[in-house]
Amino acid sequence: MDDVVILSAVRTPIGSFQGALSGVPAHALGARALSAAIERAGLTPEDIQQVNMGCVLTAGQGQAPARQAALGAGCPVATGAITLNKVCGSGMRATMIAANDLRCGDFSIVAAGGMESMSQAPYLAPGVRDGLRLGHGKFIDSMIHDGLWDPYGDKHMGNCAEACASEYKFSREEQDAYSLESYRRAQEATEKGLFAGEIAPVEIKGRKGVQVVDKDEEPFKADLSRISTLKPAFQADGGSVTAGNASKINDGAAALVLTTASEAARRGARPVAR
Repeated sequence: MDDVVILSAVRTPIGSFQGALSGVPAHALGARALSAAIERAGLTPEDIQQVNMGCVLTAGQGQAPARQAALGAGCPVATGAITLNKVCGSGMRATMIAANDLRCGDFSIVAAGGMESMSQAPYLAPGVRDGLRLGHGKFIDSMIHDGLWDPYGDKHMGNCAEACASEYKFSREEQDAYSLESYRRAQEATEKGLFAGEIAPVEIKGRKGVQVVDKDEEPFKADLSRISTLKPAFQADGGSVTAGNASKINDGAAALVLTTASEAARRGARPVAR
């Protein structure tokens, strides 16, 4: 069986919640990552036969976000595109399907990845379609309802993190120390330009001209001196997961270009991984 190889791997900067990338739809972030990945692979958009993109929070993003991203990256309308939702594993599953399709011979070149704009997840208004005849209505945060809520245990994913911390005996001190080291490493890597090679800058047009976002936001927004003093965010009594040591709410996208070893050799392309 022919090996599957990766020709390029690119991501946008990771924007903080309601930060620099909050005005950019998920499909536009995906298009930026796809376009850069295709270019760095030494290919043209016409070479891409299939695009698989993970996207969890699709409400308000328009029909078929992966197709929007593919067309935004310059791929022709004949290029196939699918949007996958496997929650946190969406982008990984999109890549796994791409690899399987290549092994099966369905395609010879596939682009895969993930994209998300958590900042643009809208509020939902149940009952409005039928008419609120009497009394109060309510809004539902689709980011939490569709992305961060366990519908089986009826609880926030942060409470699932608390359950893991309890089961595997991760103390508050250990979580805070891990978080601080993660921030430190991210800041150092950014300042040394170690992420620059994998980031495709995003240009945002505004009234004051074009703003170029080329660095991750979150590592430099947190007040690290306060991490150990933050209150638990999900479990008031004995909880250990806080806004400082939990995963963040972000906007961004990433993409890979995959092909087979024989196709790469035929094109004279040099894989970055296999």
